[in-house]
Amino acid sequence: MQEITSCFLDDKEKEKRGKMDKILYGAAYYDEYMPYDRLDTDIAMMKKAGINVIRIAESTWSSEEPQEGVFDFSHVTRVLNACEKAGISVIVGTPTYAIPAWMAKAYPEVMVTDKSGKRPYGARQIMDITHPAYRFFAERIIRKLMEAVQGYSCVIGFQLDNETKHFGTCSENVQQMFVRHMRERYNGDLEQMNRDFGLNYWSNRINSWEEFPSMVGTINGSLGCTFEAFQRQQVTDFLMRQSEIVREYCRPDQFITHNFDFSWKNHSFGVQSEVDHYQAARALTIAGCDIYHPSQDKLTGKEIAFCGSLTRSLKKDNYLVIETEAQGFAEWTPYEGQLRLQAFSHLAYGADSVMYWHWHSIHNACETYWKGILSHDFAENAVYREVCRVGEELSRLSPHLLHQKKKNKAAILVSNPSLTALKWFPFPAGAEGGMNYNDVVRWIFDALYESNIGCDFVSPEETDLAHYDVLFVPALYSAPEDCLARIRDYAAQGGTVVATFKTAFTNENVKVWPDEQPHLLKDCFGVLYHEFTAPVDVFLKENGDGQSEEAFHNLSREDRRAHLFMEFLEPQGAQVLASYDHYAWGKYAAVTRNDYGKGTCIYLGCMTSSAYLKALIGALWQEKGLSDWKQEYAFPLVITEGTNQEGKHLTWYLNYTKEPQRCICPQGGTELLSGEIYMPGQEFTIGGWDLRIVEI
Repeated sequence: MQEITSCFLDDKEKEKRGKMDKILYGAAYYDEYMPYDRLDTDIAMMKKAGINVIRIAESTWSSEEPQEGVFDFSHVTRVLNACEKAGISVIVGTPTYAIPAWMAKAYPEVMVTDKSGKRPYGARQIMDITHPAYRFFAERIIRKLMEAVQGYSCVIGFQLDNETKHFGTCSENVQQMFVRHMRERYNGDLEQMNRDFGLNYWSNRINSWEEFPSMVGTINGSLGCTFEAFQRQQVTDFLMRQSEIVREYCRPDQFITHNFDFSWKNHSFGVQSEVDHYQAARALTIAGCDIYHPSQDKLTGKEIAFCGSLTRSLKKDNYLVIETEAQGFAEWTPYEGQLRLQAFSHLAYGADSVMYWHWHSIHNACETYWKGILSHDFAENAVYREVCRVGEELSRLSPHLLHQKKKNKAAILVSNPSLTALKWFPFPAGAEGGMNYNDVVRWIFDALYESNIGCDFVSPEETDLAHYDVLFVPALYSAPEDCLARIRDYAAQGGTVVATFKTAFTNENVKVWPDEQPHLLKDCFGVLYHEFTAPVDVFLKENGDGQSEEAFHNLSREDRRAHLFMEFLEPQGAQVLASYDHYAWGKYAAVTRNDYGKGTCIYLGCMTSSAYLKALIGALWQEKGLSDWKQEYAFPLVITEGTNQEGKHLTWYLNYTKEPQRCICPQGGTELLSGEIYMPGQEFTIGGWDLRIVEI
């Protein structure tokens, strides 16, 4: 397994490589998909729309290598020639995520084997990214493609693969790699491995490395989670190797990116389980992502903010939105104004690009009704006309909006190990079965978003927490002691920690700590517990002091309902903010607060309603002096701030509703879209599905 270097690109190289001078606005474009030749027409329509970048090549390996060892990049170079002439930039994608039929036929061993067996040819992403034969062909096509596109000044960067994941790979090849990995990790000490993973249970003990059983059938969640971490590592290694190859051909001014995707609940939703984004992003000079979200009356901007903030946090820098919808599913066809609101919302969270999938609606195959900017008739339509409007505004405002930096006071700690572990050990079905780790993360994030509180994301390995005032720790079920110690020390040194149920329950091997919960943090939070359950008709009752009554007095009884999971907290010095209003569980605390060192620790023993959580956060922000004028407004009026490359302050006002919203501009400034000058304290109206951007 390839060792990950400390950074892959040093800071000086990152600074000079791929330094963009404009907001990238564009779409994916594949000449190979066209029902007839219309390249010149498409280029003209793109220029009219203000599109300044397209993505090519990444989806068409079978056209680029129609037979083994026979290469044809005519579709690629034809588009590059047209873009070179038209002044449109191009991102070239390596075509490795969809293999050609000849490879599957001649080398069936490259097809991925997952828990369901060997996958048949047909779909994309059905190959074993670890297999030597696949790696050989992938490297060859990358090198041939890079040779073909060298010399084109319009090529500004390269995209590695596409939404890469491990695809459940668990072939004999992967099994052998995993056994070697474990043998090296334990220096051959099987006895220690058996102890660490509790393999005596159900006679799962392994007495020789040669007997190490297939991971496909394991019932040991600790070992299963370790295997999934190993699978995620294969994604990092794969992207690292692609990046090494591409860097051999890159000019200093070209960037390397990848379009990370997210967990899916009918749209982009949460942390991706099959990739460690923080580790994989080390292969890139700029992080990228694909963000798809509901539209029409379900458009909230939450997915744009969540996925964008998570991607921005990977390298603590601006990022690229490589795919988002123009029309997409039929139920996503946007209302007038929504496409514009969406585009600027991406930029509001630190994106340096907005790129659509796809330029046009495809006429066959499984994405026929995933519609692009143009519909199947290629004619100008309402979406295209709105793209034209956005393109004109971005061209005009790009110097003001490019490379916006954001400084947030709050961070959310997200954990791939906890996500995986809570898949193996899910929340009890109770009244809300099917909810998982990402639901807990989104519960926290959505409450901050609706309260106009910006946040970053940090990984469990993050050591630089001191510049955040508040750290949210949702369901950190699996973590090593050094991570827990950093959380404890952060609080002791003056930080505020807000943690939820299922935190500090197991170690890094998903083995339950054998002491009172929460392990290592019970003094920090001033609570412990022995029992837990799924709440059914359980409500919260505040402790009756003035502060609690003031913060929560407007909440209904339903707003006080306990959801999903509840721990029976026993205070050990902590103040009880709320207990369970239930005849059997009333003696236990539900929400507590504890002063620890110079800091404050709040523990939520159950999932509350969004309204309750927002009230709790609002009271905390007031007390800590973190609140500002933005908290006087709430969703659907979303307000976020940043600093542009000229050092000027930007305030974004985003109206996620059809109803007009009134707001004040506290410091005045220039409204960039209209050019209007706002005086300090001036009130203005934002129309339905509209926005304002004020620079000062």
